[in-house]
Amino acid sequence: MENRLTSPVVVLLVLIATLAVPLNARQQQNGPTVTGVAVDASGAVLPGAQVVLTTGPTTVVQTTSADATGMFRFVSVPPGRYEVTVSFEGFQATTVRVTVDRRAPSPLRVTLPLAKLKQDVTVSNQATGVSTATSANSDAVTVNQDMLASLPVFDQDYLATISRFLDAGSIGTGGVTVVVNGMEVSALRVSASAVQQIKINQDPYSAEYARPGRGRIEILTKPGSQEYHGEGNVIFRDARLDARNAFAPTKPPEQRRILEGTIGGPLGHGGQTSFLLSGHDQMEDQQAVVFAIQMSGTVQDLVPQPNRQSLLAFSITRQISNRVTISIRPNYEYESNRNRGVGGTTLATAGTNFEHKEQQVVYTQQTVIRPTLLHQFQILVGHEREPVSSVSSAPGIVVAGAFTGGGGQGDLLRTELHMQLMTSLVWTKTQHLVQAGFQLPDWSRRGFYDRSNFGGTFSFASLAAYAAGTPYAFTEQRGNGDLAFVEKQVGAYIKDDWQARPGMTVSFGLRYDWQNYFHDTNNVAPRASLAYAPGGDKTNVFRAGAGIFNDRSGPVAIADLLHSQPGGLVRYVITNPSYPDPFQSTTAAAEPQSIVRLAPDVQIPQSVQYSLGVDHQLRKTTTLSLTYTGLHGYHMFRSRDVNAPLPPLYLVRPNPAYGAVRQIESSGRQQSDSLQVTLRGKVTRWFDGQMQYTFSRARNDTNGIGSYPANDYDLSGEWARADFDRPHRFLLLGRINPWKVADVGIGLTMNSAGPYTELLGQDVFNNGRGRARPAGVGRNTLDGAAFASLDLRVSRDLTIGGKDERGMTLGFDAFNLLNRVNYGSYIGTLGSPLFGRPVTAQSPRQLQLSARVKF
Repeated sequence: MENRLTSPVVVLLVLIATLAVPLNARQQQNGPTVTGVAVDASGAVLPGAQVVLTTGPTTVVQTTSADATGMFRFVSVPPGRYEVTVSFEGFQATTVRVTVDRRAPSPLRVTLPLAKLKQDVTVSNQATGVSTATSANSDAVTVNQDMLASLPVFDQDYLATISRFLDAGSIGTGGVTVVVNGMEVSALRVSASAVQQIKINQDPYSAEYARPGRGRIEILTKPGSQEYHGEGNVIFRDARLDARNAFAPTKPPEQRRILEGTIGGPLGHGGQTSFLLSGHDQMEDQQAVVFAIQMSGTVQDLVPQPNRQSLLAFSITRQISNRVTISIRPNYEYESNRNRGVGGTTLATAGTNFEHKEQQVVYTQQTVIRPTLLHQFQILVGHEREPVSSVSSAPGIVVAGAFTGGGGQGDLLRTELHMQLMTSLVWTKTQHLVQAGFQLPDWSRRGFYDRSNFGGTFSFASLAAYAAGTPYAFTEQRGNGDLAFVEKQVGAYIKDDWQARPGMTVSFGLRYDWQNYFHDTNNVAPRASLAYAPGGDKTNVFRAGAGIFNDRSGPVAIADLLHSQPGGLVRYVITNPSYPDPFQSTTAAAEPQSIVRLAPDVQIPQSVQYSLGVDHQLRKTTTLSLTYTGLHGYHMFRSRDVNAPLPPLYLVRPNPAYGAVRQIESSGRQQSDSLQVTLRGKVTRWFDGQMQYTFSRARNDTNGIGSYPANDYDLSGEWARADFDRPHRFLLLGRINPWKVADVGIGLTMNSAGPYTELLGQDVFNNGRGRARPAGVGRNTLDGAAFASLDLRVSRDLTIGGKDERGMTLGFDAFNLLNRVNYGSYIGTLGSPLFGRPVTAQSPRQLQLSARVKF
């Protein structure tokens, strides 16, 4: 571990010395520093609040804006009497007086009352309310650091805990949209204790983002401060305290240890520079549970699956002047997983070993051009290296509904040198808040050095076919797998939040997205939303919104496309091959290669989302919201073999010069409707948090860019329940504190059953995929099992010296407290001994011990 972290540590120490020492030498103090914090009536901080220091009604001395913790500061203030005015959208501007002499005055605490109604609703122990701001919908989820410390969070993985509130139908091809400090990134890459706030579905129709709010997680991290502070966490789990997995023959010897924390404070003198250092080291010795059928009978096995992850992140924030603030945030991450992919019907030999190394630097500059005009610029530069190697080099063997064995055939080296950029201008004018920006969500040189499936994979319809040595297909890759290409993504937007009149806010926005390799240029996405409190009633706010959202292809499909060009990879699909030598016959040896291409009319998928809802303030601290949301996706990605053997006999490919011709199309569609009821705030005198029930329906005819229909010439059975369709979903996340002896955090998740597909297991269409269904049976007609899990955390704070900001917290967490067996994947292959049965189960009851120290 020391060798991996030595280089980043040296870089960070050199960076600290480079920035801190010259600053100390240059600082000239003409006067003390005036500091303070901007908060609302509940005590929640107001990041980005505008702060003006004046000596009278019109004489402006300095201007600044509050940082992510609500803190603001004016440096080198000459002695005298001043007024400090703080303003923030949705609140009444507030002015306080301060006298400055030779010594710095005590920090100010400026509380802003509501101008209309509260803008943000926070899952915490603070008062909540409804707002006529279009970005303040009450069905959003906002969790601050105080609540995060009280919730049962498995391995301190905040994203996994909060992701329960995401809508899978709003997530694009590239997965969940993660936005950290205003920039879209691929992962969080700071330790858990460096997180200050997490939001989901905040401003759902904002033109600033490509995807809807229901598929987006926004994270605010802690900045440095002018006081030294820190936090350290130790988390421990051991299988001896846990229940046994339902498919494990014995209780596996698992253990997990996590060390993580942050430390921050000022650099130099004068209050202009601060830092924050965070990191974690996670060691996990877990076991994969195998439950499969082989010729010898049922196989139940435990396979070691050790995981390691280390992260080191650093940030320096420097206030260059009253108007300009910059920050530099480098980070380094290392991760390794062994026997990846093993479990269920996948045997140990079919696993892969995975490593990931990444270094990044983010530069941010915020400039107050004038009190009504703010400019922000961010740029990220990073490098990744991700090798994957197979545990065994033997040919892969897939027996439908029984087991996957042989070699993993997953050898691949992926590299990436990437840049991301975001720049925006925010302008306020009377009743308008206008924001315009330009983005490079991704501009990367990607390397795919692909050796996957070079040993080939045999597919069998059943155990009987495997015993007879009669596979229905053999696939293999050969040739040159070395590939490098540049992926480019561009976005631009403008939006206006307009307070049309008291009690009514209207938001308009327009966004444009572009991606190379896809030549459609009409990806314009208008957005609009409305919030209205009729008759000035502050207890009811009606909301409506609609917008178009663009998707992206992701790099894997582009790599597949470029790999199949002349001089690249050659892929073979041989149906009904000989075994174990598929090239034994002359016909098989002359099998033409398979290729990947884009459909002539391919375009970037788009979706239309619309919603109508009402927020009702039941009482001062409790809100109830009812929201209907509809989502229609069109031009959705799918793959199809356009050279598949022709019906009705499915024996001959129409173009004998090629084997399979995978065509990436945008011919799919998707539709979902949901009704969501959300109750949040101080629900009772002893419970505060959020409860959310969703009744929904989701249908589509594609599972994504890599999915194929069963029959390439008949798509009639593809329109069916989406894989993620869960008609009923209930979520509860909150805190109970009835006796003030300990904090009790609770998380409850309940979902109705998801679907899976009934398969023949035979290759009746002779396309080499073996995904044929019985006649007249559509996709996803079978039901799996419902899911329910109750998580609980009990923690006790022990303060030092009577100060809440210093002390220790001892915690005890129980996940899946009732030890319910939540089954995972099911076997849908007819003729399999496991047909209709589950072969995996999610984690049983697990107990976790933790200790946190704050100073």
